[in-house]
Amino acid sequence: MSIRTELPARARAHLTATGLHLARGGRPVLTGVDLAVSAGDRLGVVGDNGAGKTTLIQVLAGKLTADRGTVHRVGSTGVADQEIPVDPARTVGDLIDLELTEVRRVLRELDAATSELVEDRPGADERYAGALAAAESLNAWDADRQVEISLAALGAVDDRDRPLATLSVGQRYRVRLACLLGAGHDLLLLDEPTNHLDSGGLDHLTARLREHPGGVVLVSHDRALLSDVVTAVLDLEPSRDGRPRVYGGGYLGYQQGHQAERERWEHEYRAQQREHQRLADDLSAAQNRLSTGWRPEKGTGKHTRATRAPGLVRAVHRRQEDLAAHRVDVPPPPLRFRAPELGNLPGVPLLRADEVTLRGRLAHPRSALLQSGDRLVITGRNGAGKSSLMALLAGAVEPTSGAVQRKPAARVAWLSQESPAPSRRSAHQAYEAAVAELVTSGRLDGGPVPLSELGLLPSAALGRPVAELSVGQQRRLQLAIALAARPHVLLLDEPTNHLSTRLVDELTEALAATSAAVVVATHDRQLLRDTADWPRLRL
Repeated sequence: MSIRTELPARARAHLTATGLHLARGGRPVLTGVDLAVSAGDRLGVVGDNGAGKTTLIQVLAGKLTADRGTVHRVGSTGVADQEIPVDPARTVGDLIDLELTEVRRVLRELDAATSELVEDRPGADERYAGALAAAESLNAWDADRQVEISLAALGAVDDRDRPLATLSVGQRYRVRLACLLGAGHDLLLLDEPTNHLDSGGLDHLTARLREHPGGVVLVSHDRALLSDVVTAVLDLEPSRDGRPRVYGGGYLGYQQGHQAERERWEHEYRAQQREHQRLADDLSAAQNRLSTGWRPEKGTGKHTRATRAPGLVRAVHRRQEDLAAHRVDVPPPPLRFRAPELGNLPGVPLLRADEVTLRGRLAHPRSALLQSGDRLVITGRNGAGKSSLMALLAGAVEPTSGAVQRKPAARVAWLSQESPAPSRRSAHQAYEAAVAELVTSGRLDGGPVPLSELGLLPSAALGRPVAELSVGQQRRLQLAIALAARPHVLLLDEPTNHLSTRLVDELTEALAATSAAVVVATHDRQLLRDTADWPRLRL
């Protein structure tokens, strides 16, 4: 059920959802989602790939009907999906007019009420006052200017006659987002709004959301945006009782609450597993006593020993009942990333790049020297050559000028920004093939790290073809393959792409502790904050 007021609600704006359940293809997507957003609230929605974040936005917007549960909205609503359909006949101006429909309607009603007031029609005073209040509430006269400001700040096309079909996906998205930010909606439902934005656009989006007087529901993998904007977080990842959790206190409150919840969950699970094992051991011991302890040896204590048999039988039955009655009702907790111990060759240069360039991709000479334990962050605008420099360091391409030298004994692993084309091999087979290549080439000393021990992929995903894994799961597999080499130098190009916020936090913590040399190329604002004390190489 969905309710929407016709006039701007402002301070009365709110959105509530109760008991939302939705399944697709027999698989539960949303399970018992409850939320409440009032004017001034900014709710972040987080969860792993496939957790139902986009589905939730569609349900809250009324574009998708839940199997069970209710949704109530009061106030005008603006929705930013990850994708925007293109009508070849529509222009940028048409899209602006569409998003400002409410503003246009309010201004028309004000003009009509003004005419009635001039003509001194009965009831004109009341109608004019209502129309004026609605226009003032929306700041309707300033809406087009606010859209123009956002178009400029987001780097969006502002030519209103430009056909949408001639714009790239990113350009269309920025135009629509600018319209939403300028339209004065009471409620904003935003699905990954940082896609296609540069640093200036991100700053503008952050400021506008913090200033928004209505309610906001924000799905994002951008930890910096979540940290800077949200007042509470809805976590759609699995919980101990299978229901989503809402954490207050902003993104920091979510991180602390989620960690405490995870630790309680793991403690209860381990305690139940230990108790179950104790009962099983007791039963096994009682069964052993029953099979051997009551049988008398020939010629001695026959009567005494034989009378023990009924008691032993009863003991077995009691332990069988105890084991059957013991319920392991705490499900296994979610995976936790466990980084393997990486390579360490202290005191010697592992990798050195001297004044390297790459024709058409890295024009200005760059140098770097890496030893065990070194840290380096490569930053720069898009197209500056970050990925090209990483490829040069990894040995994937040869420099046009300059030289790259690697210590022969040093293992270098590279997580590139682009994943290879997915194969029909299972995730486990792909990982084992990568490990086998390392072993046969002599590039791996010591035992390989089992994929299941890294905590990157659930057991159900290990046997599935790589092509059938989600983009996030494929990215996790590539990270696992990079770590399998136990590298002395780990090169990570945009490592936060497609990974959940929880895994990124765990990965960041592991990178800070490893003895290997680590190089990260990123535009992720939170990762840049987390590595603020690392040396920078700006391109």
